[in-house]
Amino acid sequence: MPIAGLGLHIVIALFFAVHAVRSRQQTYWLFVLFSFPLLGSIVYFLAIYLPDSRLERGARKVIVAAARSLDPTRELREARAAFDYTPTAQNQMRLAAALFDAGEFDESAQAWEACLKGPFATDLEIRRGAARANFARGRPQEALSHLQAIQAQDPAFRAEEIALLTAQALAAADRHGEAREAFESALARFGSVEARAEFAIWALGRREAALAARLQAEIDRATERWNRHTRELNADLMRRLRVANDEAKRTGSAA
Repeated sequence: MPIAGLGLHIVIALFFAVHAVRSRQQTYWLFVLFSFPLLGSIVYFLAIYLPDSRLERGARKVIVAAARSLDPTRELREARAAFDYTPTAQNQMRLAAALFDAGEFDESAQAWEACLKGPFATDLEIRRGAARANFARGRPQEALSHLQAIQAQDPAFRAEEIALLTAQALAAADRHGEAREAFESALARFGSVEARAEFAIWALGRREAALAARLQAEIDRATERWNRHTRELNADLMRRLRVANDEAKRTGSAA
């Protein structure tokens, strides 16, 4: 029995080692994983795998959506009050995030940019917030500037999210050749339904019906195995894909 347990620990460590290599983590993680298979795997899961996973992002979205439905403006009110009372960098970050969630993208971008002028100028979460807010307010070039800075500083930081947002920002900046390459790269690296769906949405907008149909077929095969919870977590992404398909059909750009 102990031998079987040790074998399971090694299998789990191997799984995380593959993730570490594919996501370009620091090589010391391999030493940690194989020197301390059980403890190393737990630490890697909590420190690296979970924060970068769609599971954590999805669960966070569900919690935020539930709280917002009960009191849509509560977090923004509290964040403003906290920053007005104590204008620290942490409270400014909270306010910037609350503004983004409330759809106040211009003010959110300004708040994130202000955070980058202080001691947190190299903070990757702040750059991510600035990139998302600038993209949402229709300034893809400014978003790209932040995304490129993130990738230069740490290519493994939220790798899939940053890769897809970069592709979307390139498309929004009418740099469609580069956008195609970025979507193809993200799909090759991560192979996720999210990558396929975002690529398909772009393809539908570009009237590339054959590419969109191929991606849709792959998405359909993958989503057949989804349970109810997974469908709920990805509901917004699937809704956007349906809207893109409907628009393509309406304009006669897809079969």
